[in-house]
Amino acid sequence: MSEKPLTYADAGVSIAAGNALVRAIAPLARATARPGANAEIGGFGGFFDLKAAGFDDPLLVAANDGVGTKLKLAIDTGLHGGVGIDLVAMCVNDLIVQGAEPLFFLDYYATGKLEPEVATAVVASIAEGCRIAGCALIGGETAEMPGMYAEGDYDLAGFCVGAVERSAALTGDRVAPGDVLLGLASSGVHSNGFSLVRRLIERNGWKLDRPALFDHDRLLGEALLEPTRIYVKSLLSLARRNRFHALAHITGGGLLENLPRVMPDGCRAIVDVDSWPLPSLFSFLQAGGAIEPEELARTFNCGIGMVAVVAEDDADDVASELAAAGETVFRIGRVEAGDKGCTVRGTAGTWSARSAWTADYDG
Repeated sequence: MSEKPLTYADAGVSIAAGNALVRAIAPLARATARPGANAEIGGFGGFFDLKAAGFDDPLLVAANDGVGTKLKLAIDTGLHGGVGIDLVAMCVNDLIVQGAEPLFFLDYYATGKLEPEVATAVVASIAEGCRIAGCALIGGETAEMPGMYAEGDYDLAGFCVGAVERSAALTGDRVAPGDVLLGLASSGVHSNGFSLVRRLIERNGWKLDRPALFDHDRLLGEALLEPTRIYVKSLLSLARRNRFHALAHITGGGLLENLPRVMPDGCRAIVDVDSWPLPSLFSFLQAGGAIEPEELARTFNCGIGMVAVVAEDDADDVASELAAAGETVFRIGRVEAGDKGCTVRGTAGTWSARSAWTADYDG
């Protein structure tokens, strides 16, 4: 007796489901159209016209990133509507710190078995992130790979290209002793440190579907999954007018390890953590793991998602303009002459039960 002929569906891959997903997300992509891109999905590649976008002497800047183990919380809670914003934010915030305007975005969604409802929710949030950032979603890839992922799991990666006029590129070379550090508030944990967050959840038995102890109006899972803030539109106009000496996106490594990335030789960032309130979410995480202040500062953004380095004479005006754009701004420190790196200092009233603490990082 002859064996039944095998199909791709028998191997666990549904071509029909993939085609249905493309049809579902095409209108989402079209909604992100902008000058230079028509944001159509379905071809072999996406076109972008730099001339139509208004650039004269552009430098292209590219970034790629993922969401990390924050995805496990989204999968465990069934709350998929923000992780696409995280994906876009991690890329576009890395572009704006170079002064670059994000132009177009492509995503990669991989799973063991395609669940169209989940995939559509994720791509819809990617499109929303692109809308917030002002870039076009011009393409992507959906990979259904049976045996590669546990049931219900998926992974995301994103790729973004931006452009900046050569004269407006931010390289950090203008940073000098006496400059002021302006911290822009984060929206939460953003997308770094979630391996530690998940360890705390497991160890303490925290229930993601219960109200958060630090915010009774939200479930703990919702608070932890708050999407990463996208700073592009608040910063772009100021960057084009050369109002920043540097910008630093505070991601993995926190303030300690990200500020040195924009410090030239002979400049050291000095951060005073008493200059802004530690959000209750981070106090909750710190208490849940008896996390030392230096570890907290090295793992999480601690309430500051972006830092602008500006001249002392410009600090008040820049802070006012950022506040008018919707940002919460704190004057968190200064640049001093010294070895390239960062020093973060705190007292008992902020992050620690100890009387005072100092953490240094030499970049």
